[in-house]
Amino acid sequence: MRTSIRKKIRVLVVDDSLLFREKISKGIAQDSAIEVVATASDPYEARDKIIEFKPDVMTLDVEMPRMNGIEFLRRLMPQYPIPVVVVSAVSNNVFDALNAGAVDFVTKPDLSSQRGFDFLINELIIKIKIASTAKVGHWKREYADSKNVGSINTRTSNKIIAIGASTGGTEAIFNLLKSFPRDIPGTVIVQHMPPVFTRMYAERLNNSCLMEVREAKNGDRVCQGTVLIAPGDYHMTLKRSGAGYIVECTKGEKVSGHCPSVDVLFNSVAQVAGKNAIGIILTGMGRDGAKGLLAMRQKGARTLGQDEKSCVVYGMPKVAFEIGAVEKQASLEAIPQLVYSML
Repeated sequence: MRTSIRKKIRVLVVDDSLLFREKISKGIAQDSAIEVVATASDPYEARDKIIEFKPDVMTLDVEMPRMNGIEFLRRLMPQYPIPVVVVSAVSNNVFDALNAGAVDFVTKPDLSSQRGFDFLINELIIKIKIASTAKVGHWKREYADSKNVGSINTRTSNKIIAIGASTGGTEAIFNLLKSFPRDIPGTVIVQHMPPVFTRMYAERLNNSCLMEVREAKNGDRVCQGTVLIAPGDYHMTLKRSGAGYIVECTKGEKVSGHCPSVDVLFNSVAQVAGKNAIGIILTGMGRDGAKGLLAMRQKGARTLGQDEKSCVVYGMPKVAFEIGAVEKQASLEAIPQLVYSML
């Protein structure tokens, strides 16, 4: 009987630091599923290596000479779409890179810390594997302009919108929120993201969307026109407070592989808001949020799942759909109108 041999993920490592290129290449190549086919010190060399070696995934530094990684992505993606994992220091540049077409990112550590570097390699291996399944054509889609969105009737002020996402979710959430009006019902979001970045992400959304967006703090009130993003390394749950709602942010073990966990948020929304809630599960690897969304639907909430075609990674929405948690499945462009019809 013939034994099938799984094809290795071919990776191009791009970094202007020779030391980082060598360490990253050696580190990720220890995984039997990954083959480093080439390295490059700048975007011009990287472009030639992409044409020559046709890698499946590219890791990309942001700060480089001659052309930075963000500009490279903007020029590269329309011509040679390839899944990219950005390796960068803590910086808002990460979100510019995601907006330009990167699938995900990891934080570049201090090389003096072996423990930090080992963590980087482990994270990078995981995200390279996820990126190898991503559909980068998603980044070229255009979404409705928020200026064309009307107002939501105040009768919906007791409603709650709960959103969960992972890989590809930063841009999916941005495109969703920019399609919502200023008076959107109180909205709570879990996007798998490490500490510091959740605050930066919330600030970026707040500067780009009509409603107020901020990283959640323990006891924050959930009210119309406000969007709360779960802080990295904290689970966020919805609680009743008088006639309204607040969030509770607590440290805890990972649930469904994550902290914050979409399942934790969705389960709390199911118990507290019931039929007054709308649950939305967006692009992401794994199954976090599927069971929580099912609990919401069983309690009378309306539920939506992003469809395969518009997902960067059709993992979380797929599992949710398969277990019956998704009432309606739709493209990212169509979800806002469905939300309006459910309010």
